[in-house]
Amino acid sequence: MDGQTTDSNIAKKKHTVLLCSGGRYESHANAQVRATIMEGLEDCFGKGNVISVHVTAAASAVKILRPALVFAMGSYLPESTYYGEISRAAREIGAVTTFWATEDPYEQDAHYQISNDFDVIFSCDRWGHNFYQRDRVFHLPLGACPKLHYVPIDRNAEKTIDVLFCGVAFSSRKEVVRNLMPVLQQLNIRIIGPGWGEMGIGFSDARIEKQQLIELYSRSRLVLNLGRSLHFENKRFMISPSTPGPRTFEAAAAGAFQVFHEETYELRRYYDADEIPVFSNRDDFERVVNTYLSNDTLRYEMAKKAQERTMREHLYGNRILQAVERLMEEKLL
Repeated sequence: MDGQTTDSNIAKKKHTVLLCSGGRYESHANAQVRATIMEGLEDCFGKGNVISVHVTAAASAVKILRPALVFAMGSYLPESTYYGEISRAAREIGAVTTFWATEDPYEQDAHYQISNDFDVIFSCDRWGHNFYQRDRVFHLPLGACPKLHYVPIDRNAEKTIDVLFCGVAFSSRKEVVRNLMPVLQQLNIRIIGPGWGEMGIGFSDARIEKQQLIELYSRSRLVLNLGRSLHFENKRFMISPSTPGPRTFEAAAAGAFQVFHEETYELRRYYDADEIPVFSNRDDFERVVNTYLSNDTLRYEMAKKAQERTMREHLYGNRILQAVERLMEEKLL
């Protein structure tokens, strides 16, 4: 079923959708996703048809608003976040219930919190979605929000930074950066985020706001994309993350030229080699630096392709349409 047909059907039926999630947890790297999913739902169902409530008020809101779809999302931690009463209220009025787990696979051991309460579960991680041990679990990657992340590429912006990385210094990231140091030490680098300051010149513990980050993207020749390894509840199966995190799509929408540290081949489901180059070791990274660092035209062309691909295929509006198509295929909506 194509997106245009689905979108037309939705517009005709005027579904009321209730979006609910828990609070923002500072320790969760994907917290910003909560704000952007609302944009995607509104793109799909219309602004007047989507109402957002906190999880603590969701059961009462279901009874009052009687939505056709209850769309829960985010983290299913801590244990005090209880979704059972929401799903019971939804069942009483015949509403369809879905949960989009945006923190997979880092909380996988705690999925019992939501595994039996929703008609459909969407997981942001392709490999992690196989471990729910129930039916109707589907992969739905995260994405970008045009309002928050899109910036036209300024080809004339002065590039004062050779290599940029912004993010928390998780152990896996530190290991990669230490391995790249013989190359990085020859360049003008900015590695920014809690935990990096101890590593010397070019490293900083600062926290960067979104607007600052977008400005840094525009001033950087290469933007490192490194996965995270902070596992809150992932000891049972030790699931390795597979799907690129939301920063990949956000940075592409902002026009950054990304260099992706590849542990799986999952990135190629979303971007081609002429959009985002990859590396897996120091030799690969050195080749990437030698190929792209001084080639402004090639970097611009590739970043532009990645941005266009993102705006065409990887926005939250695209993701919500994919979720709705799945619900329709399952005869739920």
